[in-house]
Amino acid sequence: MRNIAIHNIYESLKKRADVDQIEQEIYIYETTEINHDGHSHPLKTDCTICCICLKGEMRGKIDLKEYHVKSPALTISVPGQVLEHESCSDDFNGILIFMTQRFTEKFNLLLGHSISMSIKNHPYMALGNEELQSILAYCHMVRKVIRTDDNPNRLQIITHLTIAYFYGIGYFLHKSIKDEGLSKDRDIAEKFLQKVRQNYKTERKVEYYAVQLQLSANYLSHVVKDATGKTAGEWIDDYIALEAKALLKSTNMTIQQIADELNFPSQSFFGKFFKRVVGVAPKYYK
Repeated sequence: MRNIAIHNIYESLKKRADVDQIEQEIYIYETTEINHDGHSHPLKTDCTICCICLKGEMRGKIDLKEYHVKSPALTISVPGQVLEHESCSDDFNGILIFMTQRFTEKFNLLLGHSISMSIKNHPYMALGNEELQSILAYCHMVRKVIRTDDNPNRLQIITHLTIAYFYGIGYFLHKSIKDEGLSKDRDIAEKFLQKVRQNYKTERKVEYYAVQLQLSANYLSHVVKDATGKTAGEWIDDYIALEAKALLKSTNMTIQQIADELNFPSQSFFGKFFKRVVGVAPKYYK
């Protein structure tokens, strides 16, 4: 995505004395709050953010997927996703890890598509003691390596540690999804939402997704409404509106550029859509 204004995240990290970082590619620190530089609006980033909830609980959304996690738990967002942090409990304590695209590009090909998609489609998970101890061991080793100033291979070591970390997350995530199980209706709704997340910029008709899932449009709408409380059309609108809000707040793109990015025929059509779904005009929201 062009022109994403995420520099404030890194600027705020640089100002923190408790942050361990190396070559401005990976940042790690323990915290009692996760409000990204005071942002309460939808925030689009170009980095991978891992939050390990050690104590308390937190609420928010990642690409409209609501999460309410209680410790111990893990949330992960990847570049291009939209974050909406809502709240943390007063006793919250956690570890935050920020990884730039430059850093993650070094091992994304090794990780493979399936792990990346699993993380994107299931951005949060409860942690058992075994999973928690494995992740804490990774965090401890990364911080220890970063602080070994005389080691010229620190970044390479941390890269390989992180590859192992994501392989572990992929295993834990697969096990968690398998143990959780889904009803037939919930499974259909999840598959629908996955396809919407992948295609909402260009495909806005329920019929398109019904064909993809080999269902009738009426049946898909009925199942999605029963499983999620929203109609299929409302979910499509919500994803488009979320992207628009993030672009309006997190980038320096003009309203016309955003209308083009989201494949609206004109700025006027985009404005009418935005006001219908969000309740205010794009210019006012920005």
